[in-house]
Amino acid sequence: MHHILFSDVVPEYVKLREKYRESHLAVGTEFFKRGDLVLAGALTDPVDQALIVFSSRTAAEDFLKADPYFLNGLVKSYRIREWTTVLGMGITPTED
Repeated sequence: MHHILFSDVVPEYVKLREKYRESHLAVGTEFFKRGDLVLAGALTDPVDQALIVFSSRTAAEDFLKADPYFLNGLVKSYRIREWTTVLGMGITPTED
């Protein structure tokens, strides 16, 4: 099981993120190295949302408290959803 953080970003996101990008990636890298962040990226065409897959809800909530994009208003709204993962890297499917 994972948790996905869906972040709706402001229209000027691509331009505004420039000054926070290095520190945003540093926070993400820290979470990734300790196994809390699984996969991350922004949707394109249009760039209006980003998704990050976390190992737990707590990890997603902790990320929000540390993320420069969130702290500086680049994220206008967000939601965290539980995702029952059944197949993928490091996940072995079970037989029912």
